[in-house]
Amino acid sequence: MSKRVLLSAAVSAAVTAASWNVSAEQPKGVSLEKIGRFETGAFGESAAEIVAYDALSSSVFVINSNDKTVDILDISNPTTPVLSGSIDVSVAIPDSGGVNSVAVHEGLVAVAVENDDKQANGWVAFYSTGGSFLKRVNAGALPDAVTFTHNGQYVLAANEGEPSDDYSDDPEGSVTVIDLRQGVMHATAATAGFSAYNGGAPAGVRISGPGASVAQDLEPEFIATSLDSKTAWVTLQENNALAIIDITSATVTDLVALGSKDHALAGNGLDASDRDASIKIQTWPVLGTYMPDGIAAYQSNGETFLITANEGDAREYIYAADEATCLATGHVFGEDGCISHIDETRVRSVTLDPVAFPNFASLRAQSNLGRLKMLSTEGDIDNDGDYDEIHAFGARSISIWDTAGMQVYDSGDTIEQQTALADPANFNSTNDENDSFDDRSDDKGPEPEGVVVGKVRGRHYAFVGLERVGGVMIFDVTDPLKTSYVSYVNNRDFSVEDVANEDAGDLGPEGLLFIKPGDSPNGEPLLVVGNEVSGSTTIYRVINN
Repeated sequence: MSKRVLLSAAVSAAVTAASWNVSAEQPKGVSLEKIGRFETGAFGESAAEIVAYDALSSSVFVINSNDKTVDILDISNPTTPVLSGSIDVSVAIPDSGGVNSVAVHEGLVAVAVENDDKQANGWVAFYSTGGSFLKRVNAGALPDAVTFTHNGQYVLAANEGEPSDDYSDDPEGSVTVIDLRQGVMHATAATAGFSAYNGGAPAGVRISGPGASVAQDLEPEFIATSLDSKTAWVTLQENNALAIIDITSATVTDLVALGSKDHALAGNGLDASDRDASIKIQTWPVLGTYMPDGIAAYQSNGETFLITANEGDAREYIYAADEATCLATGHVFGEDGCISHIDETRVRSVTLDPVAFPNFASLRAQSNLGRLKMLSTEGDIDNDGDYDEIHAFGARSISIWDTAGMQVYDSGDTIEQQTALADPANFNSTNDENDSFDDRSDDKGPEPEGVVVGKVRGRHYAFVGLERVGGVMIFDVTDPLKTSYVSYVNNRDFSVEDVANEDAGDLGPEGLLFIKPGDSPNGEPLLVVGNEVSGSTTIYRVINN
């Protein structure tokens, strides 16, 4: 039986279209039409994550974490992608623990490879587009994203440096800069590290790991590079910050705190409860902690701007140990095991300062803010044991920043408002089961995760993957100060009962790739999406309306 959906009058009146695009009329700008799809058949196993493209061979390279390989898809006919090969990194790197990211530049493939011991250093492995191994270069712990500079002279890897489950081994986060100017066989690597900040991070950069130095706590996630290939911007998701890196010298030149989003302001609302059986997007006395995942850089009128997908991410580290051993280490013994660190709680579980929140009793109700997940490590400003501020994970939005990390645009509550209009019966659903209306409202909502920018007929568009409810949302970002919502499409079938064993469409979009017309196999702009939960790779035609 489906959960009952109660819509506000405003939402009910606006739902007039039966299609996945919000308006019954064709949206201005661009829209997406699915033309091809490849299925691995592996559900919930991260069998299609990050995607990269080689125009010379019309091949898409897809990270398949389930098989610990990079799948090679021939999309010379984009309506019928075909598996043409696979790169098994364990052949050349026997102690590899899996693959995390892939990038391609002019016939050279770079793969981020983690160590079987996740806290040990990993590698960037280089291959030809035909899958032949060329060279491996040492990287830091848990290389999680890899990218080429625009000129192809450097490859950068974001080394996340996650701690072990018991937090006894917490390697430093870093960015590996690989110099390819003498060719891949003579590649050399340098490390852009954060130890210079161990004396203290800039104000607002979140450092929260137990006993962690700044360098240990910083966890690089995704990378964007400047058009001149001199500068990189790296999201530090858990730290709610950006790192700015000089590529040539492989040095971190700045750490920038991203601040908070005020959900009490009109246009910045959110649906905060999964227990109210309704769509209730409204303002609340909550601060959204941006914590971006994906990042993209582009130029507007000769100036570079950064776009982030503000997903949010909690830290939760639990390991197996008996109660006595657990308590002896100073950790907390719980139902799921020994808890070494969790920075997530719910509003109803904390004490709110009665001066800051005079209506605290009402706010703690499950239908209001009581169910909302918040950061347990933030908000007690005066250190008196109660919370003077409520900090939520993520901002349920995209933001545009200048190159110094100053915000010039945020999409407010547009993403939740538009997904509510598009399919109210499945608003804020999760990504691994259907009949889950409102399931993610108490958490991070639709979770914008990946973002890529493409240029179509002179205009720049941001394509944003929504990890939970699914689909891709498009914004016109040609003028950052006049950014506007364009359209939304979700290739997901909510009528399927058993999503694990039936084709429910695309679930959990992770990596997005824009192919410009000059590189496209059919001469049209294309968008390729790797869907982590459904294990599918989907090809869309970008239609200029």
